[in-house]
Amino acid sequence: MLSARSVWICTFALAGALGCARAGTPPDGRAAAPGEGRLVLERCRLPGVSAQAKCGTLRVFENRAAASGRTIGIRVAVVPALAARPKPDPLFILAGGPGQAATAVAPMLVPAFDRVRRTRDLVFVDQRGTGASAPLDCALEPPDAGIAERIATGFRAETVRACATALSKDHDLRFYGTAIAMDDLDDVRAALGYERINLWGASYGTRAALIFARRHPEHVRSLVLDGVAPLQLVLPRDMAQDAQRAIDLLFDQCEHDAQCSKAWPGVRQKFAALLASLEDAPARATVPDPITGAPSPIVVTRDAFVRILRALLYQPEATTLVPLTIDRAAAGDFRPFAAQSDLVTAGLTKGLSNGMFFSVVCTEDVPFLDVENKTSWADGSFVGKGFADDVLSACEVWPRGEVPEGFRTQVKSDVPALLFSGELDPVTPPRWGELAAKALPHSAHIVVPGSGHGTLSDACVRSLIDQFLDAGSVQGLDLSCAERKRPPFFTSFAGPPP
Repeated sequence: MLSARSVWICTFALAGALGCARAGTPPDGRAAAPGEGRLVLERCRLPGVSAQAKCGTLRVFENRAAASGRTIGIRVAVVPALAARPKPDPLFILAGGPGQAATAVAPMLVPAFDRVRRTRDLVFVDQRGTGASAPLDCALEPPDAGIAERIATGFRAETVRACATALSKDHDLRFYGTAIAMDDLDDVRAALGYERINLWGASYGTRAALIFARRHPEHVRSLVLDGVAPLQLVLPRDMAQDAQRAIDLLFDQCEHDAQCSKAWPGVRQKFAALLASLEDAPARATVPDPITGAPSPIVVTRDAFVRILRALLYQPEATTLVPLTIDRAAAGDFRPFAAQSDLVTAGLTKGLSNGMFFSVVCTEDVPFLDVENKTSWADGSFVGKGFADDVLSACEVWPRGEVPEGFRTQVKSDVPALLFSGELDPVTPPRWGELAAKALPHSAHIVVPGSGHGTLSDACVRSLIDQFLDAGSVQGLDLSCAERKRPPFFTSFAGPPP
């Protein structure tokens, strides 16, 4: 859902943690951004992060090709290594989305990379359009929206157009794509004095990492990709089929689980019947608003129901409620659905810059779709074509940028790479990791059993990352340690069976 090489001045804020780089000039003749040559980091605290950090802002041109006009600030946060003499190649974090800020996920990732941080700096760069880097923030629903509005599906064309109009006053929305952002990232690398870096990306961040490796191969030591989204994966075309695979796995596992199959017999068939019923006529119900507790009438369309259900599939812990939710909805009780809708919506959109999502997808994905055959994208899938229609409609009114020639060709690289896929992932399942690995000859691809979208919560995964970064190679890694199971299904509101 990050090209000029900068010179910079070493200050006391950088000394010790990052070392000093000698001054120089861009060796390749590319235009330097204003303020380049000085990235002063000052002590700061990242919300939710106990470790001391150092933060700064690098000014770059919004239109990098023109190297003139409006500038934007790229926000940088470094969590220094604990070692007195850290290793020279830090770990740069590339967040997902598109639209998520790297600093927004720091509270989760700093503890997850505690072993990495013993010897390496962790670097969080808010990609342009996110966080504190010229964010493309706009609300797609009123801030005081009730649960009925929060459940309603779709990007309303007039809302998206208003968002684009408002943001265009201070931003040129054509210049917030991934390739441009990865050139920003290389400026940050140079300004901080790092010669080579390791990249960790999750979901959309894996696309960004692959593009950085293509554009700046000489500065990449290694890649760690979690929930791999290679350039062949195009949104929203592939979402329906990948989600169908995930829910089929869920139903299969419920049917083979003695407790789940006893509690929820025929859940697959109930689900199909429920969707058919909602297709014929939306359901109407009164539920307590999960935020205010007030009784609230809601209308549940087929698209609304499958949107929330698909979101639940991201995390195996959340999928434990899916059979219960389907069973209760089939009986006309939409209270579990309503309660989960707010939880998953808040979790998936927290810190997400909607405008940046549109700037990326409308430039990098939609132009490469065979729209004439869009009805086939959802064939045999519960997801349907509602989300695809919404994205296509939004992109009709969103300014579209340009991508480099060959943007959608597979990224080939000799850089050592460690790839992880969650067995149950509904959006970047193992097939995409397998495909990406074919063009990365010095890579290993691990499918983590029982994991969904993102595998970093697995202790084995974290250990493998630490070993891989130390060795700079996949050779000798014990890849067999990742063994998890889907958490037990809820058989009642009290939880799974004891």
